[in-house]
Amino acid sequence: MSLKELPRNQVLYGDCLEILNQLPVESVDVVFADPPYNLQLKQALWRPDLSQVDAVNDSWDQFDDFAAYDRFTRAWLAACRRVLKPDGTLWVIGSYHNIFRVGSILQDLKYWILNDVVWIKSNPMPNFRGVRLTNAHETLIWAQRDRGASYTFNHHALKQINENLQVRSDWYFPICKGKERLRDNGEKVHSTQKPLALLYRVLLASTNPGDVVLDPFFGTGTTGVAAKQLNRTWIGIERDERYAKFAKKRIDETPAFDNKFTIPTPNPRRRRRLPFGSLIEYGLLKPGTKLYYQNKDTHIAEVMADGTLLLEEQRGSIHQLARKIQPGPVNGWQVWYYQDSDNGSRYPVDHLRQTLRDLYFSQEEDL
Repeated sequence: MSLKELPRNQVLYGDCLEILNQLPVESVDVVFADPPYNLQLKQALWRPDLSQVDAVNDSWDQFDDFAAYDRFTRAWLAACRRVLKPDGTLWVIGSYHNIFRVGSILQDLKYWILNDVVWIKSNPMPNFRGVRLTNAHETLIWAQRDRGASYTFNHHALKQINENLQVRSDWYFPICKGKERLRDNGEKVHSTQKPLALLYRVLLASTNPGDVVLDPFFGTGTTGVAAKQLNRTWIGIERDERYAKFAKKRIDETPAFDNKFTIPTPNPRRRRRLPFGSLIEYGLLKPGTKLYYQNKDTHIAEVMADGTLLLEEQRGSIHQLARKIQPGPVNGWQVWYYQDSDNGSRYPVDHLRQTLRDLYFSQEEDL
């Protein structure tokens, strides 16, 4: 049995392997997986005040042995590989109990690991017995289906959300708590609910609006919430009917952001390269126009018909003449100023380049 059409924005109730094998081949852009960790708890955990810790002892996290867990892991990772597009990527999260085994199987299945990310918990559960270090982090592995294929990485969007600093592989988020934690009659609905902020960053980094995001261990639907907010298409697979019900209700109650607020962050590297001479060809500058270095009258150059500048008998590009004045790395677009004929103010010539893009090339760059 197979599904001819991809079910979109739905919680699919059932076993993840059975449903994954029904989905169309190469139909998914990104998989985010939060599988069972195989925590191997053998006894109850107690705090110093003799209160019992609400630990992860659910049946779905219990396996007979490592071999059984490895068979399960290999099966669902292979099924995800089948539905991923050739340029698709997969995220999987785990703890020290399972992530090393998962990583090894990923590589056995020919996934190519791009990054490992450490989620550092600002409020981890302490080690009450004091017999080992407090476990204060989990690990995410980000891998592509096919080594060397192009893949989505929104570097500039991440920089913007991080005050224009490149995002590192250590991410600080608190564990899910407060109003975000789903509860039913005061009890946690799911023992390992992930914080929305974590999934928001994952999807902002590796998907674009309209992309299909699949979560084969959907739980209470955090992946779906983040995907809906960011205008991504989501598919959740969940075998626990109670979890699936809470996930659907949670997502139904989540408003999506307006499309105009989720437009991908512009990537300067993808912009058409516009030479300085284009400003003359399109009439935004005329030969003979004076340009002022660093907006001062100390060095005044004149624009030539071929797009070069003439400065005190020296002729060259906006970059070459700027380096003669100020040796070292310099961007001519930023340091040469023209004087606006309408208001008399001076602006960097880069202002005209942006005007040219807006007039003639902005629609082309959005394609």
